[in-house]
Amino acid sequence: MKVTQNLWFDREMEAAIATYTSLIPNSSHEWTSALPADSPSGPAESVKIASFTIGDQRYQAFEAQRSDSFNHTFSIVVECDTQAEIDRLWDALGKGGTIEQCGWLKDRWGVSWQITPRRLGELVRDPDRAKARRVAEAMLGMVKLDIAALEAAAEG
Repeated sequence: MKVTQNLWFDREMEAAIATYTSLIPNSSHEWTSALPADSPSGPAESVKIASFTIGDQRYQAFEAQRSDSFNHTFSIVVECDTQAEIDRLWDALGKGGTIEQCGWLKDRWGVSWQITPRRLGELVRDPDRAKARRVAEAMLGMVKLDIAALEAAAEG
């Protein structure tokens, strides 16, 4: 059994896949094809389908007319080890998109991303709940997450 996430783009699916796979290590675009039959989303050969991986996660994508937009109920979380990784992904994925609070952004295709330091999860799970609370409160006040500021909040 395989589990694969699906993203449905109304435009520029291949550009999105190229961007995603170029930014995240160990990513690849396996294939793209066109649906050879008429469908509710368009005539034969107008609906594109692709398979790709981002890091260790498998995705399928469609490019066709759609009635629903991407929203916050689905997001791609990228845990980064360094501030440089956060900055690089934030700048690249945020270009042409919408910057949001708490490490969230929407890319130019409308997909929601959470660009977060791996250390954040460790800090908010700390058994010292006062320390964890300070970190959570600091994170809630940020736009792009800052590892040094989160560590400073942990120290009090």
